[in-house]
Amino acid sequence: MSERTVTRSLESDLEPERILSVLNDPARLPEWAPVFADKIEHSGQNGWRLTKNNESFNVQMNVSTVAGTVDFLREMADGKRGGAYMRVFPRVLGGSVVVMTVPLAPNSNPAEVARIVEQELAALVALGGKSR
Repeated sequence: MSERTVTRSLESDLEPERILSVLNDPARLPEWAPVFADKIEHSGQNGWRLTKNNESFNVQMNVSTVAGTVDFLREMADGKRGGAYMRVFPRVLGGSVVVMTVPLAPNSNPAEVARIVEQELAALVALGGKSR
C-alpha cells in the first residue's frame, strides 16, 4: 500500500494551552508554516484567504478547543478537501504532544513532506514558548 499521508508528532514541556494559543491564531500561520502560507487574511466566519508564492486560496479553519484540535482545510484536486489536521494533548506528567497529519499530493516526496512537517511542529512549539 502506498503512503497517502504523513503524520509526525513532537513532545514539549509546554502545557497544551500555550501551543494552542499559537495554533488557534490564524495570523501566526506564516510564522510556523511558511511553506504553506506567506500571508493570511480573514475572509468569513471560519474562512481565511492564504497566499503562497503570489497564488491565493481559501482555507477553512475548524477548531475544537475542548478536543485540542485545529484543522486547516482547503479545496484539493477532484473537489476533495484536505489540509493539515492537528491535535495537541497533555502528557501525563506535564507538557504536551503535538501531532500533525497532512495528505500527500500526487508525485510528492514523503520524506521531504515529513521533514517540512517536523520543521513546522518545532517552529510551532518554539512560538508557544515565547510571549507575544
